[in-house]
Amino acid sequence: MTKAQFQVFASARAAAKAAAAHIADMVRARPQTVLGLATGKTFVPVYAALVELARERGLSFAQASSFNLDEYVGLPAGHPASFRRYMEENFFRHVDLPPDRALLPEAGGDAATACLAYEQAIAARGGIDVQLLGIGRNGHIGFNEPGSAFDGRTQVADLTPSTIAANTSDFPPGEVPPPQAITMGIGTILEAREIVLVATGDGKAEALARSFRDKPNTDCPGSALQSHGHVTVFCDDAAYAGLKG
Repeated sequence: MTKAQFQVFASARAAAKAAAAHIADMVRARPQTVLGLATGKTFVPVYAALVELARERGLSFAQASSFNLDEYVGLPAGHPASFRRYMEENFFRHVDLPPDRALLPEAGGDAATACLAYEQAIAARGGIDVQLLGIGRNGHIGFNEPGSAFDGRTQVADLTPSTIAANTSDFPPGEVPPPQAITMGIGTILEAREIVLVATGDGKAEALARSFRDKPNTDCPGSALQSHGHVTVFCDDAAYAGLKG
């Protein structure tokens, strides 16, 4: 099994708070930290904990920068299910992270140009210090679905039916997610100096086990993380079940 460090907690809430505390410690130690950010239900309590630390304990993001993993192609920034909207509601508007340094892929214009520009922006900031990651039930990280190359860069990804189905509840009734998203590639993700993966619930147990127990294989994108030298996994007992013993 990988050398990743696992921190296992009795509840999803405890795992989320611990992940937030870890990020907060990094930002306090290096205020100019470049954060790689993720979205999804797993991270709602993580961002809530970070906002609480900002309000109650003076945690500041004023000198930090951030790059989100992905954004749906063709979805307006103000759409209720866009990742820009998610970040605004759960994190950006509650902390002092400068808006011009809180970046997501520009998914409304020419995709090829947007992908290259995003890679260049990350490089201009000196790379990502710590990348937050969730994991999909099929093992996807970012929107890198099964079959994605481990050296891929920021790109347009075709979403699998299972991913579209899993994310449909984030959309207004009658709407389904777009079939494509711009996502950091696995190669881009692996260049982060540290990776923090948060996984909670029994629905993530199989994906977590395949990612860290089995040999790396493109059928499970999360297994690419085994090649990274500094991965910390914050999970609850339910998500860790497949790795016990």
